[in-house]
Amino acid sequence: MKKLLTVILFLQVILLQAQNFEESWTGYFSYVSIKSISQGNDKIYAAAENAIFTYDLSTQEITTISTINGLSGKSISTAYYSENFGLYIIGYESGLIEIAIDDEEEILTVVDILDKLTIPPNAKRINHFYEYNGSLYISTQFGISVFDLGALEFGDTYFIGDFGTQIGITQTTVLNDKIYASSSENGIRTAFVDNDNLIDYQQWTTITGGGFKGIQTLNTELYTVKNNNNILKFLPGSGFVQVGGFNSTVVGFGVSSNILTITTSNSIHAYSEGFVLESEVTELLEYNYVLQSGLTYNNIFYMGTTEQGVLVVPFDTNQAQQILPDGPLLNQPFAIDASPGKLWVAFGDIDLFFNPYPIRRRGISNLKNDTWTNISYDELTVQLGVEDVNDISYVTINPENSNEIYMSSYQKGLLRIEDQTPSILYNETNSPLTIPGNNQAMGIRLYGSDFDRDGNLWFVQSRTNEGLIKLTPSGQFQLIDISSIIEAEDEQALSEIKISREGYAFFGAVDSGLIGYNPTNNQFNKIGEEVGNGNLPTSNIRALAFDNQNRLWIGTLRGLRVLYSVGSFFEQGANTDTQPIIILEDGVPQELLFEQSITDIEVDGSNNKWVATADTGVFYFSANGQETILRFTADNSPLPSDNVQDIAIDGSTGVVYFATTNGLVAFNGTATTPRDNLEKVYAFPNPVRPNFFGNVTIDGLTEKANVKITDITGNLVFETTSEGGSVQWDTTAFGKYKVASGVYLVLVSSDDSLLTKVIKIMVIR
Repeated sequence: MKKLLTVILFLQVILLQAQNFEESWTGYFSYVSIKSISQGNDKIYAAAENAIFTYDLSTQEITTISTINGLSGKSISTAYYSENFGLYIIGYESGLIEIAIDDEEEILTVVDILDKLTIPPNAKRINHFYEYNGSLYISTQFGISVFDLGALEFGDTYFIGDFGTQIGITQTTVLNDKIYASSSENGIRTAFVDNDNLIDYQQWTTITGGGFKGIQTLNTELYTVKNNNNILKFLPGSGFVQVGGFNSTVVGFGVSSNILTITTSNSIHAYSEGFVLESEVTELLEYNYVLQSGLTYNNIFYMGTTEQGVLVVPFDTNQAQQILPDGPLLNQPFAIDASPGKLWVAFGDIDLFFNPYPIRRRGISNLKNDTWTNISYDELTVQLGVEDVNDISYVTINPENSNEIYMSSYQKGLLRIEDQTPSILYNETNSPLTIPGNNQAMGIRLYGSDFDRDGNLWFVQSRTNEGLIKLTPSGQFQLIDISSIIEAEDEQALSEIKISREGYAFFGAVDSGLIGYNPTNNQFNKIGEEVGNGNLPTSNIRALAFDNQNRLWIGTLRGLRVLYSVGSFFEQGANTDTQPIIILEDGVPQELLFEQSITDIEVDGSNNKWVATADTGVFYFSANGQETILRFTADNSPLPSDNVQDIAIDGSTGVVYFATTNGLVAFNGTATTPRDNLEKVYAFPNPVRPNFFGNVTIDGLTEKANVKITDITGNLVFETTSEGGSVQWDTTAFGKYKVASGVYLVLVSSDDSLLTKVIKIMVIR
């Protein structure tokens, strides 16, 4: 009896209210891959990979819900809408459950299954939800849990395997007075649904063996689908009898509106009672699709695809309407770059040691004026007239011409895009780029690229002696031999490259550390881990960034370093050691980002540093690194993952984009790049109302502009010099006290005092 009591108490519901981030964040998720479709409240609910959207059947309005609204951003496995309770319940691969309540903005998070230590991580997957008499039966890889939808709390959990063991349950259903559970490997088991002792495995009876994908009640009939895609119907006295079967894989099996919908990877079928086929779709002329979910409602098929969103097909037609929220191609952005009002995204992927396998053949995406333009892989190859352009893993926008974009393929060459149109792929057939040793499996492994002040594009190619390359604005290539400084053919990979204001090229390597090249005298230098010759924490360089003071910030696989004297890097006898940033933590000196795997570093308009990591989210540091201004993780922000692959900043708006392994999001930052004049200086928010407790941003400044704020009688309350194009005021008088209500004058002058501007800020307390 003591053992049974433990099982009863095994889940005590923990409801957490997720935070809404809509005021300061924007989500850019892909909704092309639909895992589950539900209906209710005159809406269609579509669960994508890690976000959801609703489609209003009356107004045709689409509403998206993502990490910005409080979802976790993790991998969704199934979802269900309860018409009776106005709840949309989302189940995850990890065992997490989230609940969206009708007409309310809050998302409730249920972590009981996720956090239960006695269940192996690979057994927590939520497979299916089934509602009966106010209870939600949750099919999981360990058994069945019961959730009270009215009280929003867990009831019992049933381990119904032999001797009470954990077995994977794919679906549950109730017919008459019995509950039925299908198992992926252990047959179908049943018990009386009103039995108060269902936690006792002995109350459950196995009525057939084998593996089953699901079980459903259609009015007075019971149907199940086997792992071999055969459909069986339960006949009293005879057991389960086959009534149908499919050659393709059954991916969806559910009943809605007295219709049994069976979805395979390439077709969808609707059956009424008696297993009478009402309608089916086996192909669509306008779409190439692969299905993974489906729903029938009001004689209309809603088909959840892997790449096309939801396709809506009325019965007995072959015409589809596509329902797909605007977004990028995929939720796996690897490389991004931004310019004013634009963002480019690539989805290639390479691992920590620059291994491109398995090869990713994916397209590219562009955000312009808040609208996405997606170019699929097939469209890309057709437009370029090539057979293959895989693993596109780096993006660089020309700072002098934002309509010119270059993307590096880690096997096929250099892609050039003009005015949103792919124009040429530079490879071994049309440029001096060569495949080392003619090894086709190796290919042309290009990665980092950067423009110098003369408009030349510099980029690196791995596994070749001529690994440093310059492409001039006129289209001329210059290949530079680097074999005098490193064993290029044996080097695992060359990574990032950045050009200093002097025109020096600095590029990283996986094995050899940091290499510098002075093009004026063809001189190289290299530093590594040794004190006196670099002081790097590891030779594996992942990220480089020059700040506004021409200091080189270096991100490695095991920490952060700064090269303060770029100008003397090539001087004999000069100190070329990089330095860690030392901060005081509880009075104890600590190295900033010690042992952290850094994936990217970006410098904003205020010379502050955004640093992305492989497993601890994003850090926002002050210009000297001594102050952590912000820290974003998946737990305290809309980041869908702590693995952040890349960062891009729109200098005109201060918006910061984060490419994570689970999706793309943007933070509405305030640090902008300096302007050429003071004509567009403005303050926001303005007026400052009583319910506002943040900082006022003064934007549109020139570099090193002097900003003074006085009250209407001329008393100075704030003064600073801008690092970039904006400054912030906390609405205090030099940090001592909040200023009173009134009008305040912002007096701005350029660094040389030749330009001036005066604006007003109204403060209402």
